[in-house]
Amino acid sequence: MTVLGLTVPRDADLAARLGAAPWRRLVAVGDSIAAGVREPAAGWPDRSWIDWIAAALPRAEVHNLGRRNLLAAEVRERQLDAALALRPDLAIVSAGGNDSLRPSFDAPGVTAELDAIVGALRAAGADVLLLELMDITRAPGVIPAEHREALRARLRAVGAVTRTVAERHDAFLLSMTEHPACADPTVYARDRLHLTTRGHAIVGVEAVGVLAAAAARRAVA
Repeated sequence: MTVLGLTVPRDADLAARLGAAPWRRLVAVGDSIAAGVREPAAGWPDRSWIDWIAAALPRAEVHNLGRRNLLAAEVRERQLDAALALRPDLAIVSAGGNDSLRPSFDAPGVTAELDAIVGALRAAGADVLLLELMDITRAPGVIPAEHREALRARLRAVGAVTRTVAERHDAFLLSMTEHPACADPTVYARDRLHLTTRGHAIVGVEAVGVLAAAAARRAVA
């Protein structure tokens, strides 16, 4: 199996990249992206991107609270207290994507909700990884031309919110918006909202890279 021409690492190789990482209790919160909704792609493991991260942290306890169809406010209302009760040292947050699909997208409101989620997790001592979504509009033939610009603008808007919150709370940011894989139609599910298992593998491996870099910086600080 390959990701953009590169061999997908084995679990042992992923774990070696995070061998010095301190995290032992991982909690994911968010919508269907966090939940790992996916479509099978031939030859690719049936894993979500969270599962790939878990494979790189074999000694960590992993809890995924993500659920489909939630707005950012609902993620906060339904998942934050449960996440805090699990006392994570690493939290993964993916929320705001469903909000951005609404014509009445409220960027300040979503910012406030993400601020509340990430701020509470950081205050409790957890490191936080935020995900900036892939730009499906870059893949030829996936999104009809008449909808492409509007969707791209919404994705950029929620991406800006995500970056702002990450910077404000000194969180890790996995930015996939400009990733070369965005232009590959095979990473997207037929519903044009989610990823295939190939897409999840790409995001998961990139997430491990972000976490490995963060762990390395901490080791030399």
